[in-house]
Amino acid sequence: MPLRIVNVKVNGVDQAFMAKPDTTLLLALREQLGLMGAKRGCAQGACGSCTVLLDGAPVVSCLVPAATIDGAAVATVEGLADGQELNDVQQAFVDGFATQCGFCTPGMIMSAEALLARNPDPTADEVNEAISGNVCRCTGYAPIVSAILEAARRRRDRAGTAEQEATR
Repeated sequence: MPLRIVNVKVNGVDQAFMAKPDTTLLLALREQLGLMGAKRGCAQGACGSCTVLLDGAPVVSCLVPAATIDGAAVATVEGLADGQELNDVQQAFVDGFATQCGFCTPGMIMSAEALLARNPDPTADEVNEAISGNVCRCTGYAPIVSAILEAARRRRDRAGTAEQEATR
């Protein structure tokens, strides 16, 4: 099988790795780049545990051939925190007890990030739709939806405060 060098920007950092035709983005992230946030669940694209952002759009990385993403930008859950400080969505998940086993959490958070990037003030129905490709077997979804809505509120509040300070 011929190998291909794939150049991508992962969490804002230029990366290169070797990919066989059957190497998935998930395998490249975990095995070649050491990013373990995205999880291998069903390996069929049905559970969402491997969700990452590819050029800003949520994708199930177990189905994306790594050789097809040369030049793309990939964001994983590891790239959201600022050092030890969690971002709004991550912190809202912790504060709202939206994790139990944690297996689905990275995929849920990345789906939430994609939603909030395009819609900073979603309804509960819009959150449910955004995470509909992510399966959680532990929480019953209510804490997850609440955490995403809380993260959205925190971001809006911070944006409003920054706007007020800028006009002073």
